Amino acid sequence: MTKASSISTAAPKRVVVKLGTGVLTTGIGQLDTARIDAVCAEIVALRARGTEVIVVSSGAVGLGMGSLGLTKKPKEIARKQACAAVGQSRLMQTWQTGFAPHGLTVAQVLLTHDDLRVRTRYLGVKETLRQLIAYGTIPIINENDTVSAAEIKFGDNDTLSAMVASLVEAQHLVILSTAPGLIDMKGTKQILPVVERITPEIEAMAGGTTSETATGGMISKISAAKLATKAGCGVFIASGSESEILNRLFSGRGPGTFFVPNGLPMEAKKRWLAYFQRPVGTIAVNECAVPVLREQGRSLLAVGVTGSTGEFAAGDIVNIAGPRGIVFARGKTTFSSEEIPAIAEKHGDAVAALYPSRKRLEVVHRNDLVLL
Repeated sequence: MTKASSISTAAPKRVVVKLGTGVLTTGIGQLDTARIDAVCAEIVALRARGTEVIVVSSGAVGLGMGSLGLTKKPKEIARKQACAAVGQSRLMQTWQTGFAPHGLTVAQVLLTHDDLRVRTRYLGVKETLRQLIAYGTIPIINENDTVSAAEIKFGDNDTLSAMVASLVEAQHLVILSTAPGLIDMKGTKQILPVVERITPEIEAMAGGTTSETATGGMISKISAAKLATKAGCGVFIASGSESEILNRLFSGRGPGTFFVPNGLPMEAKKRWLAYFQRPVGTIAVNECAVPVLREQGRSLLAVGVTGSTGEFAAGDIVNIAGPRGIVFARGKTTFSSEEIPAIAEKHGDAVAALYPSRKRLEVVHRNDLVLL
């Protein structure tokens, strides 16, 4: 942790602003239009300073619950999807109403995890967002809860916002909710103004949520901050009920917690490999292969492979783990899980004889590999 003065007050080029259901509503299905109007005005002010803004907005399920007369979030997926279908149109209309007096048009973008996991769709989403910004619109992004099933869900909009921030290479992600920031419950009982690095001690400060409409709580926000900061994006966690919160945060005067980004952002394809995938298996490597990959930036060759877990095909994304099972890299494998045992058992010319058409027996090429 460090002093708040380390936060740059220069206007960022691009930011993602995520708003939780608790910020947008005063109760189940009850929109807080005054607060939404205020947030819209703040976003307009940011744009006037030259900052591009993308919004990730929760609220569809909660609004649908209100319209359908429900007081508790349904447990069944189909019922949640129905609530989202009813509430999403209300949510978008609310945002359009808020930005209309400023002469701005909003654009609805609904995503599932597969839209960012599959490379072609990932690039398509990125290009669409680029064009929407070029047109001067305000993209309003939400998870496509109407069709999302467990295997294609992000889990919560905090995670979605972090992935969007990485996708568009935003300088900052602002997560606004009912939480005023990360509170040091075991120490000062005060909000931590700056977190230099997300340690196990920092993660232990997080808690869940008891809201009937919200998902995640501080646990998901810390997880999102970890993902975004690794991609080179600074993260603010602050209360959406604070007046002029965006202006105060970006002028260095805002209450809340700032998470410092880790070094320089990765090249786009490496970022996609690292943060947008759900690996379907793990390839284990020997002690000698670890420094070759970590320090020399070379490809993973067959000689370094000792085994694998999970079922995967050539071209799938897999984790790479050292001898003690610690995952330290991720990449696109050129071999299937059915082929790995033969590679692990044989060496040198014996392996080459099995796969004469494969040059150097690269299991994961360095261009398709990223360190975690």
